[in-house]
Amino acid sequence: MRKGTTDRTIIDNDRTRVVEHSFAPGATTGWHRHEFDYVVVPLMDGRLKVVGAGGVESFADLKAGEPYFRPAGTEHEVINDGPGEYSFIEVELK
Repeated sequence: MRKGTTDRTIIDNDRTRVVEHSFAPGATTGWHRHEFDYVVVPLMDGRLKVVGAGGVESFADLKAGEPYFRPAGTEHEVINDGPGEYSFIEVELK
């Protein structure tokens, strides 16, 4: 269950889905599992809290324009733990 997030679908076709995700301070994606391999492209510098399997917390320090890849099956919750809004583009490879 998403709280305090705004999602804008940019592309959704047979091969890819591209969504811009924006998080208010304290917003969460809720626990979820990624169905497809995906790439995240941060739109700004920032830090997000990631809660993984077993409730293990870590932090992702992200740099604007520096993408990263994750495989299908990744399970986590992502939380904007910072003082301002945070946005990134997610590209799913169907």
